Amino acid sequence: MGRNVVKDKSFAFAIRIVKCARFLNENKEYVLSKQLLRSGTAIGALVREAEMAESKKDFIHKMHIALKEANETVYWIDLLMETDYINAENGTNLKNEAQELLKLLVSIVKTSKQ
Repeated sequence: MGRNVVKDKSFAFAIRIVKCARFLNENKEYVLSKQLLRSGTAIGALVREAEMAESKKDFIHKMHIALKEANETVYWIDLLMETDYINAENGTNLKNEAQELLKLLVSIVKTSKQ
């Protein structure tokens, strides 16, 4: 069985999100950190769920939800950067990773629908 790129990348991204949320909590930002943590870790969880999908339709549905969570995560990262809770370098790195996941998920959903 080959390497699952989206699974690996979404898990690595979730680890970075957890660390970012921990940093935000240490700086007393609880609400935004919780939102970022929820959406950012949901991507990988949904990719894992999709592995065990009951049907192609179920697989597409779970991957589409992962896509929506990735898009929401980009929103929270943008907001955190614009409000100076995270610096531009860290924010840009996180955002680039999220956008890479978005591209992968879009491709998977489109290909799966064909």
